[in-house]
Amino acid sequence: MNNQYIYLIFTKTGTWLSRLIGVFSNIKYAHASISFDNSFTRMYSFGRTNPDNPFSGGFVEENLYEGVYKRSASCECMIYRIEVTAEQYSTLQQLIEQFAACKEQLRYNFLGLFGALFNKPLGRKNYYFCSQFVSEVLMKSNIFRYDKSPELIKTDELYDIENKEIIYEGFLMKKNPTTLLHAFEG
Repeated sequence: MNNQYIYLIFTKTGTWLSRLIGVFSNIKYAHASISFDNSFTRMYSFGRTNPDNPFSGGFVEENLYEGVYKRSASCECMIYRIEVTAEQYSTLQQLIEQFAACKEQLRYNFLGLFGALFNKPLGRKNYYFCSQFVSEVLMKSNIFRYDKSPELIKTDELYDIENKEIIYEGFLMKKNPTTLLHAFEG
């Protein structure tokens, strides 16, 4: 069996939404993204489609060294490496490609954040928040099992994923991309 790795990236950017989520939920890392490689230059999530506009949200391809992450000198992150089967990896890639293909129809689920906070699902077609998206694609790929629907899953609940290995936790600005890439190699 030829296993592969995926990466979950949890961040605390210091944006007003990140701070608001932290205040109401006591979650340190308010944002979750997923990546297929350890360069962290192609991560997938739901967030700002325009780093300058906090109200423009949808499906995004992120780079850990650009946009909102680069602008926040106090940005902290935690990165998990998760071993998956080739079948799980392929299914996950296909699901994310489907999201990318229809990204113009997808929006950020601001209302869903409040639903998750109060344990009342507010799922709407084509609307997602970051942990809802990450948990849904992981569940559909048989990588993550949880007793809640994706509309109710908060970022800290993704910490319960199996086969994880924490490869980095700390401030982004203290690491340049090359150093971060090699932080867990040895």
